[in-house]
Amino acid sequence: MAQASTARAARPAEGFDLKSASLNLLAFVPKSVELADIEAEFERRLGDTPDMFEHDPVLIDLAQLPRSSAEDEAGQGQLTLDQDAAQAALDLTALVALLRRHRMQPVALRGGNATERAQALAAGLALAPDDALEARAETRTVEVVREIVREVQVEVPVQVAAAAESPRTLVVDRPLRSGQQVYAKGADLVVLAAVNPGAEVIADGSIHVYAPLRGKAIAGARGNTEARIFAASLEAELIAIAGIYRTTENPLPAHVLGKAAQVRLDGEKLVMEALGI
Repeated sequence: MAQASTARAARPAEGFDLKSASLNLLAFVPKSVELADIEAEFERRLGDTPDMFEHDPVLIDLAQLPRSSAEDEAGQGQLTLDQDAAQAALDLTALVALLRRHRMQPVALRGGNATERAQALAAGLALAPDDALEARAETRTVEVVREIVREVQVEVPVQVAAAAESPRTLVVDRPLRSGQQVYAKGADLVVLAAVNPGAEVIADGSIHVYAPLRGKAIAGARGNTEARIFAASLEAELIAIAGIYRTTENPLPAHVLGKAAQVRLDGEKLVMEALGI
């Protein structure tokens, strides 16, 4: 007994565990190898909201870069990159620096040719193979479906439905002055007071302003095309839904200016409608 106790006491404490984990990533999908084009698009989309994606982990996905057939095959290891193909590669080192200047945190690269993957590794990024990500996603889907089936067989259906998470909402009950910004991350935003000129309200979901909206309103900040903007008096300097913008350079229509109105997306067009209230 004494020897067994001594053996247990001599066992070193465990220093760490290695476990499987999943992480929601923001996918950055460049459509040009010209860094100047990407910088210009950053300024157009995020110039007024530089903190929108602060500290968000980012997966750089090169699936939509224009490629020649020879370069595509080279990226898959079937050919050796020639000088022309190498010149067509995106400068990953410069792109990572650009993302970090906008306070994003690039962590991995998906796709790309041999030159781009080498640059990604040198910049400290992980390589995320397309087939591995897709297989992992399919496995998670199957597991969730099976678990739901087991719950329906064992539990009362009402209890299963009650486990669903309710949509999140951030409520602001004070006026927002020029220079103030409110961001409802992963949620809808409800403002019960005026949004004054120079103030910004941003939400990943919809925005409801039960007072004059005179500043900037950006709904669907992470690409939710179903998001909407509602205002008791629509007088905004800028409105945007899922990256589709309208500024004071294009004045609001008379049928909604200063009136209760909603803004929604129809394809890639902002539609503004007066509310009969």
